[in-house]
Amino acid sequence: MPFPAHDHGCSGWRGEMAQRISAFDWAATGLGAIENWPRSLTATVQLLLASPVPLVLLWGKPGYMIYNDAYAVFAGGRHPYLLGCPVEHGWPEVADFNRHVMATCLAGGTLSYRDKELVLLRDGKPEDVWMDLYYSPVADDSGAPAGVLAVVVETTTRVLTERWRQRAEAELHETNERLQLALNTGTVLGTWVLDVRTGKVSGDERFARTFSFRQEEAAKGVERHAAVHMIHPDDQALNDQLTAEAIRTRQPFRAEFRIRRPDGDYIWVQANGQCEFDEHGEPTRFPGVLIDIHERKIAEQSLRQLTETLEQRVADALAARALAEEQLRQAQKMEAIGSLTGGVAHDFNNVLQVINGNLQMLAADAGGHPATLRRLSAATDAVKRGAKLAAHLLAFARRQPLSPTVLNPRRLLSGMSEMLHRALGETVRIDTVLNDDLWNVQADRNQLENALLNLAINARDAMQGDGTLTVRAANRVLDTTFCQDKPELSPGEYVVFSVADSGAGMPPEILQRVFEPFFTTKPDGHGTGLGLSMVFGFLRQSGGHTLIESEVGRGTTVSLFFPRCCEAETSEAVDDTEAPSGGGETILVVEDDADVRLTAVEMLAQLGYKVLTASSGDAAIEFIESDVPIDLLFTDVVMPGKIKSVELAQRAATRSPAVPTLFTSGYARDEIVHHGKLDAGITLLSKPYRRDDLARKVRGVLRAGAAAAAGMALPASVAEGQIAACVPPAAYDRVGESSQESRPPEVEAIPQTKSSLARARSPGTPARVLLVEDDMNSREAFNDLLNALGLDCTAVGSAEEALPLVPAQHFDILFTDLTLPGMSGDCLARAMLRQQPGIRVLLVSGYGKSAQIGDAIPGARLLGKPLDIAELRRELAGWIDHTEEAS
Repeated sequence: MPFPAHDHGCSGWRGEMAQRISAFDWAATGLGAIENWPRSLTATVQLLLASPVPLVLLWGKPGYMIYNDAYAVFAGGRHPYLLGCPVEHGWPEVADFNRHVMATCLAGGTLSYRDKELVLLRDGKPEDVWMDLYYSPVADDSGAPAGVLAVVVETTTRVLTERWRQRAEAELHETNERLQLALNTGTVLGTWVLDVRTGKVSGDERFARTFSFRQEEAAKGVERHAAVHMIHPDDQALNDQLTAEAIRTRQPFRAEFRIRRPDGDYIWVQANGQCEFDEHGEPTRFPGVLIDIHERKIAEQSLRQLTETLEQRVADALAARALAEEQLRQAQKMEAIGSLTGGVAHDFNNVLQVINGNLQMLAADAGGHPATLRRLSAATDAVKRGAKLAAHLLAFARRQPLSPTVLNPRRLLSGMSEMLHRALGETVRIDTVLNDDLWNVQADRNQLENALLNLAINARDAMQGDGTLTVRAANRVLDTTFCQDKPELSPGEYVVFSVADSGAGMPPEILQRVFEPFFTTKPDGHGTGLGLSMVFGFLRQSGGHTLIESEVGRGTTVSLFFPRCCEAETSEAVDDTEAPSGGGETILVVEDDADVRLTAVEMLAQLGYKVLTASSGDAAIEFIESDVPIDLLFTDVVMPGKIKSVELAQRAATRSPAVPTLFTSGYARDEIVHHGKLDAGITLLSKPYRRDDLARKVRGVLRAGAAAAAGMALPASVAEGQIAACVPPAAYDRVGESSQESRPPEVEAIPQTKSSLARARSPGTPARVLLVEDDMNSREAFNDLLNALGLDCTAVGSAEEALPLVPAQHFDILFTDLTLPGMSGDCLARAMLRQQPGIRVLLVSGYGKSAQIGDAIPGARLLGKPLDIAELRRELAGWIDHTEEAS
């Protein structure tokens, strides 16, 4: 918000952080609105913002954080979350350290640290860092310390560099010590004497071994050039120069050079000596000693190399980190967009399902009226376009259920030839280049064909309908270098499909955004911008990678990388085109959307099936656990209530005979889809679906269930978790909770389970309720309510008061608050169930239906406060009076 010039100087603040500080809602913190800040605080902030050094102000006892642009860079991913945050919350891993800082400085003290070692979380992982830290108290308008000004300078790079240098120097020092030790103990490589007049060099036994001479030959003397020949060619000239200078200046001789060993390697030696002269000043003898300095020279070279490359290595590391951060940001952005688009597609598909189902039923009732049928056909086509748009959204979000098979690329592209020619027109020339020995790939055939067709149509548009389209498929082995900047790809064997056009190409700024959903360069009404994003999502979901190359004026090439599959090609199955009718079987439809549920019921009824309905898994389980005949469970994947669709299918499979399950969804999430693929044995009908699709799927699942029952019928006592193939065990770990809506009028009555009425009562005898509630007002209100419902209620204030009543009295219902003094309500329920197994347990909690009760309590129901009376009546339907029993 803007501030006038007299508001403590706030309007003069400049820079990104100044804008963030001005716009921040400080009224929600202990500092209060910014216009009410004391002058000392605004002045300190003005000083802080003007400094190029990383500064952070910790104001007040909580240490509310206000910092400048330099500190924002240091904060990294925690910026701008840290602004206005108490320092202990912003840096929880060093909370004790910051607590000491605040206590010391608010008491008037100062603190400073040189290369302070801390462990901070960066990118979610603990990391050792070093800091120069300086803390000073900041006084308020009254002169008392009210905050702490911290100067934060990270010295991690310098500390690590210094440690590397110290280690290198220590190694060099150790090498020199070993050299001196070798000299002191006489472990030299030999002594030698150069006869200056004859030019021969003689030496002892060690000299002979060092230069690879025979001992007797070295003792008599060898020509100097023979010894020099054993010196590394790069060192010979310098050795000759130093020898000549030593003779000319009469100074001690010292040279370092490499000598070739018999195995061909070279070792570093140091030659020390001094020339002797006769009475006329002529050089006569030149004695010396050879010393092994190989380890020292290697250490020096390593240190020199470290020093020379340190700056470059630091730069490379920073560049690599920046690249990784950019890739992470891009991945996070695409993941967030994917979650959003997937959720939109889910709701959109539910709407389309209602429209589509009603259109088909209207078409069935329309007779032969041409105008009506024409309008219904146009509306149906619009639904198909909407479904295609939703499918593209799901593809980008990687939420579409895939049915991968092993494909032969050559056969796939050959089969697409006619479709491509028809889609692109006669003016586009299509060149197909295929290797003879193409590997197989594992992918969803329909999605792969759609992806290639999308790329071909995009290429046609880029060429404005006239040019050459080249479709290639080739085997390729990727190495580490190629995959280095592509984290989605691992080195290995791939089949690469590529679609190349001779169009205008794309500039870099367009190329960077081509995979974003709804991004298009086409005019309005000529494209949704979902084609390439769908291809991107499908490839990522299939374990592959998309690579696009384009240059203005040189066309565009899009490559699809699929991992090689070594399995045999999957034989194609012939689709059953018949849309069979039902034979009077009973289908339980479970769908939380009332309109979608009604549409499915009417479709199934038209197809000749009997239909039961439920709005949630909780309602459906009553049917499953009853004796009502059910031939098929038709359930939405995403359901409210405690009982989720996969658990419902599991329970259905344990009936005798087992009830098969057909799932439906507009957004198949992790309940039945894992790693982008449907779980084995799952049958899914995607929304929106046509009546004929529903008819074929239902009949197919019924046939498969009948065949499975004929082959190996499951006994009624089959253990939980051992279920029919239609529901794999991997899908059973997704059971959550959400509020259950009231049953709509079209939902059939839920029959009571065999365990619902634990003990028969004679007519006119009220059910006995043990009410446990520690709050007196709530206890009285619940007691009056239960008595008004015709129940015999005994009310107590704690579990400890309730337990002594259990052995002496029989109760039909336990109605208890979850949170009680002493023993909790769920523990009380478990204790009572051990003594009275048939008791009905109702738990009530102010935390709602998401309250945690630990291990599940069989048959228990969890109700939220404030209590819904209609819901309570439903839960007690079998106990209130005989007229409501089994309702």
